[in-house]
Amino acid sequence: MPTTPEEALAAALAKMSDAGVGPSARAIFAANFEALAAGSTGMIREADVEPVGAAAETMGTSTPGPADPADLEALSRTVLIRLNGGLGTSMGMDRAKSLLPVRDGLSFLDIIVRQVLAARSAYDVPLPLLFMHSFATRADCLEALARYPELPVGDLPVDMVQSQEPRLLQSDLSPVEWPDNPALEWCPPGHGDLYPTLLDSGILDQLIEAGFRYASVSNSDNLGCGPSPALAGWFARSGAPYAAEVTARTPMDLKGGHIVRRRADGRLILRETAQTAPEEMQFFTDAARHPHAHTNNLWFDLVALKDKLTETGGVFGLPLIRNAKVVDPADPTSPAVYQLESAMGAAIEVFDGARVIVVPRDRFIPVKTTNELALLRSDVVTWDQALTPSVRQPAPVVTLGPAYERVGEFEARMPHGLGLRSADSLTVLGDWHFGRDVVVVGDVELDADGGTISDGTTLS
Repeated sequence: MPTTPEEALAAALAKMSDAGVGPSARAIFAANFEALAAGSTGMIREADVEPVGAAAETMGTSTPGPADPADLEALSRTVLIRLNGGLGTSMGMDRAKSLLPVRDGLSFLDIIVRQVLAARSAYDVPLPLLFMHSFATRADCLEALARYPELPVGDLPVDMVQSQEPRLLQSDLSPVEWPDNPALEWCPPGHGDLYPTLLDSGILDQLIEAGFRYASVSNSDNLGCGPSPALAGWFARSGAPYAAEVTARTPMDLKGGHIVRRRADGRLILRETAQTAPEEMQFFTDAARHPHAHTNNLWFDLVALKDKLTETGGVFGLPLIRNAKVVDPADPTSPAVYQLESAMGAAIEVFDGARVIVVPRDRFIPVKTTNELALLRSDVVTWDQALTPSVRQPAPVVTLGPAYERVGEFEARMPHGLGLRSADSLTVLGDWHFGRDVVVVGDVELDADGGTISDGTTLS
């Protein structure tokens, strides 16, 4: 077994090479490994940053009517990229979270595709859609996408597969070996892997050669980030190489990432929960101090990205996120490992002239837990003909107890959408089963005793 960091790194890189991981991804892993070995934790201290403040531009509310021709021109040169590598393990799933039904039997994946097809028809633009899958989600999702033969644009692919990297033993940083389940020896490198995957796959060059200039990127579990001529036009006119969408924080996303300004050099940077020390979470979650949530909706100029990747040899130098885990999540006594990750939103600090734009809250409707799933399936969300959701603001705060953490348990207890239009909050402590047409008014808390809520009940 390797005993020195140099030997451990060599073993990890050899393992990645044997698995066919691309050169840019290997170079980024090596840079993150060296930072880890040097003692970096990736933490960002509150004393070292300041709120973004006036650096954020606010997007105006769109008005009904024909889209601006300049906006449509920008949209016609835009590719939509959706991150689709998550298994929904935090909700007890073992398949792609994007295949989870959301509305009328349609999954996240179905709605994303139908949003794009509707925009193509409405605006007469090609609007290619590109999913970044993981090895774990690709097969199931491609099977689902086969129902949409009209989705591909020319010879452009509809997906690419993110890379993988070895989990490292915390004891000596060597790549872990786990013969009982070799798949657990690997982990995804975080969505910062988007950039080297675009480069190493050749898809970045393919998009540029096909005449596309801009990319609009988001997570597949955020159905609010649909095709937007107004934002495409704004980004094109800005001349910025990169832009991040932020929106007003709510009590349901205070632990999400946000953009701050680094005091040392004035650069805009992304700070995630995993980069915040526990004793500083009081500052991190202070919505008065940091009022905007980072949506993970990004825009970047494909040519500027290619130039920057070429300039840096494929290594952006995105900040390290060190995640401590055990190799087998089902066995807490299994060896302790590190996963070396990066966030794609951290690229804001790489590009000179990067911008921040404050967008309406409807552009950010994430589903990370069953709390958000209950909200998305409720009547506070309305859907237009293009399947773009809109949420009543301020949205009620839904907090479900342990009995609802796993999707199967959640759906057994809450099989129907709730009536939350008159609700301020719903807190469920015990094991409660909800009937059809249950309405919540004001602030409601259901105690730990549990029970059954009958059809048509109004809780207030």
